[in-house]
Amino acid sequence: MVTEYALLYSPLLPVRFFVGFLRTCSRSTIVRRFIITCTYAQQETARIDSSSNFIEMLKFPRSTGEDRRIAASIERRRQIEEERKKRIFNPRYRKIGIDKEFLDRQVEEKRQQREEERAKECQLDESLVRSSKIALQLEKEQAEEKRRINEEIQAFRRLHQRREDRRDYDLYDPDALRTSLPCRVGDDDPRLGLASAQKFQGEDYNFREQDRMKKEEMRWWVEKQRKEREAAEKERKDAEKAYQEAVVSRDERAVELEKLERECRRRLNEANASFNRALAEEQEHRRLCEAAQDEEDKKAEIYNHVTGDFLTEAPEQAESSHGPKKPLATRYKGMTADQLKVFRDEQAQQMEEIQKMKLNEKRINEEWDRLMNAHAETAQAYQRELDRKKTELNKKIAEENLRLAEEQKSYQEYLNRVVYKNKPSPEYFSQFNKGTR
Repeated sequence: MVTEYALLYSPLLPVRFFVGFLRTCSRSTIVRRFIITCTYAQQETARIDSSSNFIEMLKFPRSTGEDRRIAASIERRRQIEEERKKRIFNPRYRKIGIDKEFLDRQVEEKRQQREEERAKECQLDESLVRSSKIALQLEKEQAEEKRRINEEIQAFRRLHQRREDRRDYDLYDPDALRTSLPCRVGDDDPRLGLASAQKFQGEDYNFREQDRMKKEEMRWWVEKQRKEREAAEKERKDAEKAYQEAVVSRDERAVELEKLERECRRRLNEANASFNRALAEEQEHRRLCEAAQDEEDKKAEIYNHVTGDFLTEAPEQAESSHGPKKPLATRYKGMTADQLKVFRDEQAQQMEEIQKMKLNEKRINEEWDRLMNAHAETAQAYQRELDRKKTELNKKIAEENLRLAEEQKSYQEYLNRVVYKNKPSPEYFSQFNKGTR
């Protein structure tokens, strides 16, 4: 349709367009459209030639604001169309379906983000190092200040807060007993007044005798404690000895109980063995009795079978209450001589009928075979006739195809020599696929 419109609306009718148009049409269509196109081209050429002055077409009026807006709108649409062409005619956008500008913008944003993060991390690292240095310096200054304050405190304590200067130093003075005087030197010490509370009326001054008595009492208590310890040790040894004797007695009792248990187990095993022997003898006696009884039962059963109606084949045993033609299947021993004669006569009659049926079937098969052979010969003759007609038809088709091939070849030579002698140039193909609509 694009080629047809180009031919219809072109006033000059370029030959290459016309040739490309001809290649897409059949012979009758080419002639019909060629006549229409030539007529329309003549009319257009006459209209252009009848124009008074072609130069007047180039004289444009002065542009107005509306014209500029229209031109800006046209230019904007043209730019949009160019961008659309870039998107549509780019195989990356058309086939893969990606937005390269958006992806590039994302890559650039990510790169800037990484750079900003790296710069921020560098700033944070520098700030951390700077803060660490400041913290170390402050810590060092604080330690130095603390050490100086401690030294001043210790110096102040050495100078102004000595222990000897305290009011209550005499209470915990380590050298108080060595440096101070005793409370009393003797009973006649002049310092022992009423306020000294060192000497009272009625006080016993025989402290040496009392001291000796206390020592004697102490020795008595020590001796008593020693005797108590010895008695406790003896009691402990006696208890340990009694415990050991009890353990030995318990072990002897355990050994004795074990012996008794073995003896009981031995007697129990002997009792079990004797019981098992008695039980085995009883079972053997029962088995022998059962075997003897079984043997007698078998002999009785054999005798009953031998003397019974089953083996003697008595015909009366097969008689049934339903009539003579319905004997008992479990007791039926075969037919009598009369029944066998009737049965054999019936068999001979059936064999004769079967022989007649076979002869009749053989005759029918022979007639059917003759009929099938005749039909087969007729079918073969018909098939030979069809093959002959098919061969003639194929020969005619081959001749017709050869004639059509010659016509096609001559027509193709005519097209190549006359119609298609002007090949389309790249300018012809460049006019297509320019728009996005």
